[in-house]
Amino acid sequence: MVQASLATKPLDILKGKIQMIEADEGTIYLVGPIQLPVNLYGETVLFQWYSWLSHCQVTGDPQEIIDQLASANLAEHQQSSVLVYGDFEEADDALIRMHSICHTGDIFGSKRCDCGYQLKQSMKNIVEHGTGALFYLANHEGRGIGLFSKAMAYVLQENGYDTVEANESLGFVDDSRNYDDAIRVLKALRSKPVKLMTNNPKKLEALQKAGLPVAGREPLWGDHSEFNEKYLQTKILRSGHIGEEGACPND
Repeated sequence: MVQASLATKPLDILKGKIQMIEADEGTIYLVGPIQLPVNLYGETVLFQWYSWLSHCQVTGDPQEIIDQLASANLAEHQQSSVLVYGDFEEADDALIRMHSICHTGDIFGSKRCDCGYQLKQSMKNIVEHGTGALFYLANHEGRGIGLFSKAMAYVLQENGYDTVEANESLGFVDDSRNYDDAIRVLKALRSKPVKLMTNNPKKLEALQKAGLPVAGREPLWGDHSEFNEKYLQTKILRSGHIGEEGACPND
């Protein structure tokens, strides 16, 4: 079985799985779909996984792409993911989530934020809805300041700073995240309207300004605790997130 699969050259296998999306500078290479069975609350759910890479060099030749990546420092390039469920391209109604990577919340299950909860809950909502996509944005750690800077911001937060004050005291703006590449990938996968799971109006505005048909917004509440109460309140009071009576602000 292994010998039979190796008889097919990698280039022949990858040709139909890599597409090029034009960007303002360089290009976006999107590879997929790839079957990804996911353990979601004890049930195995089959998603279709894509990953994309922003690169300054433009080529439509898969062999050149392979050659470039073999010698590139991939740590310097954005490598994000999309988990697609159902007939995302053709279904009339689809849910999407633009989820910023959170090393502490998504991986460790930190209660300082609600990101880990939102990651799994948005996937659950998409499956229950019947179709949708989770965009996992790799360069958005700490609202765009990176993991090490986020760690320093946490130190400041343990000494009385709120999220906004901590980021700004380190020389950053409150939120430096950019959704342009994610929107380009979304356009490549679907042209019909989408409903966005978020309480952050900036995400909604980014999609609308890009000309995407947005059918509406679905809030994503939950995982409120003593550890993230100030964090959640700061989102509404200082970052402009949309609150909801009887629920705790989050995004």
